[in-house]
Amino acid sequence: MSEFWWAYLLLGAFAGFMAGLLGVGGGAIMVPILTTIFIAEGFPKGEVVHLALGTSMAAIVFTSISSLRAHHAHGAVLWTVVRGITPGILLGTFGATFLAARVPATGLALFFAAFMSYVAVQMLLNIKPKPHRELPGALGMSAVGVGIGGISALVAIGGGTMSVPFMTWCNVKAQHAIGTSAAIGLPIALAGTAGYLVNGWNHPGLPDGSLGFVYLPALALVVLVSMATAPFGAKLAHRLPVATLKRVFAGVLVLLVAKMLWSVFGGETG
Repeated sequence: MSEFWWAYLLLGAFAGFMAGLLGVGGGAIMVPILTTIFIAEGFPKGEVVHLALGTSMAAIVFTSISSLRAHHAHGAVLWTVVRGITPGILLGTFGATFLAARVPATGLALFFAAFMSYVAVQMLLNIKPKPHRELPGALGMSAVGVGIGGISALVAIGGGTMSVPFMTWCNVKAQHAIGTSAAIGLPIALAGTAGYLVNGWNHPGLPDGSLGFVYLPALALVVLVSMATAPFGAKLAHRLPVATLKRVFAGVLVLLVAKMLWSVFGGETG
């Protein structure tokens, strides 16, 4: 067991709580913190971001199942949309992991930072698209799925920051957009995890306990604690000013990304 087991437990507690509170989690929290921990553990700097992405994607498999079941129980999942977008999601997510495996850690860190900065600005300004059109046909849904899946794989998220605004733009009610996005998160997580397993298989220099680009000790501890703390965050979501908390979280996100960039680009080793 890693001597940093306590750090993974704390990360799991924080990620689970924030996912329950704001519906935001996945790579947004896990990738920058895991990258920093992996560097502190002395893992090869050239692979720490790949490991963080793969491990985060694997963790999202478990959290997305829990979220999907909860939204399905409330009748908030539009399964026709899920079926229409999933082929593109699987292709885009799995394919993008091959690109990610060939991009240096510094390049992945910069892309992650740019995308999360966009997410933070969206949260700070509370930007929501106005409905303008209807959902596209089968070809259009597949194309959208490829795009959402591809970006999700490169930043290890369940896709909600893209799929919810897209569905809202297409006149899907907010409750259904959120519920359907939760369901779409599962094929994203499964395809992303499979891709990072395949691309990291027998990769030289990975630490003991790795299965491809998935670091199993971190995965086990983060998932164990996050699934326990998520319900506490969900309960508080109805009592606290969520709009204010989202702005605070956006600030925290910017700090986490800055710390990640500082570590990856050699500002410090721990």
